[in-house]
Amino acid sequence: MKGFWSGKRVTVTGGAGFLGKHIVRRLESFGAEVHVPRKRDFDLTSLDSCLRCLLEHPADVLIHAAAYYGGIGINVNEPGNLYYQNLVMGANLMEAARLTKVDKVVNIGTACSYPGYLEGELKEQDLWSGPCHASVVNYGLTKKMLAVQGVAYKKQYGLDSIHLILTNLYGPGDSYNPDRSHVVAALVRKWVEADLAGAKEVEVWGTGTPIREFIYVEDCADAIVLAAEVYDDEALPLNIGTGIGTSIKELAETVHDLSGFKGSLRWNTDKPDGAAKKVLDVTRMSQVLDGWTPPTDLRSGLARTISWYRANKDEADAKW
Repeated sequence: MKGFWSGKRVTVTGGAGFLGKHIVRRLESFGAEVHVPRKRDFDLTSLDSCLRCLLEHPADVLIHAAAYYGGIGINVNEPGNLYYQNLVMGANLMEAARLTKVDKVVNIGTACSYPGYLEGELKEQDLWSGPCHASVVNYGLTKKMLAVQGVAYKKQYGLDSIHLILTNLYGPGDSYNPDRSHVVAALVRKWVEADLAGAKEVEVWGTGTPIREFIYVEDCADAIVLAAEVYDDEALPLNIGTGIGTSIKELAETVHDLSGFKGSLRWNTDKPDGAAKKVLDVTRMSQVLDGWTPPTDLRSGLARTISWYRANKDEADAKW
């Protein structure tokens, strides 16, 4: 990878965020010249601003990792904002990329773009097999449309792009704000705070039986940088994940064990579980990335995450 990226000009939207920081570090370690557009300087919901960004900082590769997202609260309370910001950012950046002759665009998608009521191992060919789940449609569909734009822009303008679909991320630097955090960050915060408070028990919703997939953020960044180099099929997205399903029960019990919390774990089975199984099929990922698989097992990744959160709790809690 080092030879490919040496001297390459790369713009990474969202490069100051949870995933983006790790992408930037890897690119810089390989000799790339990386520009991270900040919101105070470039409003990515404005086409003029996107054009100015890429004219002032010409890019060989554009990695679009910026997103406005959150937990169930944001999906319920801000559906219009979620839809508008993500749809317009993606559309503007692709248009600006083709106008400024960017060689390749790497769009970062999400597993919630998959049909919401399709369970089991999700293959790339399943992306259009049904609608997104109603709870995430305003975010998932906007990312899905980037795959459509990629095909259209290749056909009409010759712009090269790829679309990567990520599974659930976790790790140091994540958002632990209740309005934005996803399951791993939410559980880590819950257990660490219970331990610090000397609580007797921690409650978790549901039965713990649903199966989900989790990838350590540093591994995900490695996969994105590698895919940006070697993957060139704009017509078919590429799943990025571990392919390993973990029950919420196993996840919670592992966090419980690693946190050092001495109290008990109680399941509130009156609360809903959600889909039974959501795991990405990563067969093509392994083939395309020449056998690469994420090296960090879940227990090791969770241990690092919990340690980081304890050491940086005030900063992590304040992060939006």
